[in-house]
Amino acid sequence: MAKPQFTDHQHVPHVFTQHNGEQLDLTFSNQEFDRRLTLARKLLTDYDLDAFVLTSMHNIKYYSDFVPSPFGRTFAVVITPEKSTTVTPWVDGGMPWRTTYGENIVYSDWEAANFFRAIDQVLAEQSIKPSKLGIEFDGLTVDEYKSFQSWFESVDLVDMAEPIMLQRLLKSDEEVYLIRQGARIAEIGARAIKNAIREGVTEYELAFVGTEAMVPEIAKVYPSKELRETFSLVQAGLNTDGAHNWPTTRQLQKGDLLSINCFPMMSGHYTAVERTMTLGQPDKATLDIWKINMEAYELGLSLIKPGAIAQEVAAEVNRFFERQDLLKYAPIGYGHSFGVMSPYYGREAAMEFREDIETELQPGMVISMEPMLTIPNHLPGAGGYREHDTLWINENGVENFAEFEVGPDHNVID
Repeated sequence: MAKPQFTDHQHVPHVFTQHNGEQLDLTFSNQEFDRRLTLARKLLTDYDLDAFVLTSMHNIKYYSDFVPSPFGRTFAVVITPEKSTTVTPWVDGGMPWRTTYGENIVYSDWEAANFFRAIDQVLAEQSIKPSKLGIEFDGLTVDEYKSFQSWFESVDLVDMAEPIMLQRLLKSDEEVYLIRQGARIAEIGARAIKNAIREGVTEYELAFVGTEAMVPEIAKVYPSKELRETFSLVQAGLNTDGAHNWPTTRQLQKGDLLSINCFPMMSGHYTAVERTMTLGQPDKATLDIWKINMEAYELGLSLIKPGAIAQEVAAEVNRFFERQDLLKYAPIGYGHSFGVMSPYYGREAAMEFREDIETELQPGMVISMEPMLTIPNHLPGAGGYREHDTLWINENGVENFAEFEVGPDHNVID
């Protein structure tokens, strides 16, 4: 078989700029992005780094405002002492530049090394010959890391994922405003779902109701941003056993335990409200477990304050469940940090309510409180029980952004 005649790639663009159209309004002010980049550059100095090459979706978003759509391709934001530049594939056109704070450079697919050529060009234009680069080990596959090692063979690659994550834990006033808006919009979705609950409707139909209620409100608040990733989870009966189980075609039945969870994804930022409900009066076992989980939720809320230690909060709630002989049915910690995150990126693992997390709660953190019990299907009261609020820790104490009614006194749907 004759070999195919390949294109002469010397005439094909490999690395270039594509300033197509006009730049759009950013999610935050220029001053906010400058604040973030100033903190990142302090890490460059502290760790004696020449630059950051950050490849995770959350850090690209955090420092540039651009949210990648990977489709198997690699993206980056390169942060140097003077500039920040997103590195994006040509298939995305001019949108990365239109939505980036800082510079943007584009690479084509026509040669596999073009991503690294683009990084080299960004550094060379600033006369940087790197000896030490900050990268994210948790944002690279093994193959991608090997490619970094091969391309930057004489460069020390330093894992900076954790120091950067610790900076993201403390939210600015602008971030808090966005999260507050997200919490409000989540309740619009939850209200629409609650109003549509009836016997015979399916989980996925209810989920659509919630999402369709949230997206127009997001568009109203952030009209220049892409509308993407907003979703709702509605679970009934057995399907409540997992917090992140996706909607199915299961029809709701009288007596069902329900869990609804609405996630308005606003410019890459995750917010949520989650509530346990029942369709019709719950049986005694279901009601008893629901009330116990409510007690844990209220206990958790009472423990959150500036200066509290995450592991101590978790231990106190654990002891409560242990006294009820239910700790064996508590599958996760009791809350987490909010910020740039989705089901697919951005977990701020240093602030979660688990007994191995020593983080002190500080003003500027935004966290959830969300105890969960999952009772196996062969036991009375089977199913998953979850309540989820969003709380802002500030100099004056704690503000709970959630206003949606909670508990069996309010969420039994007759």
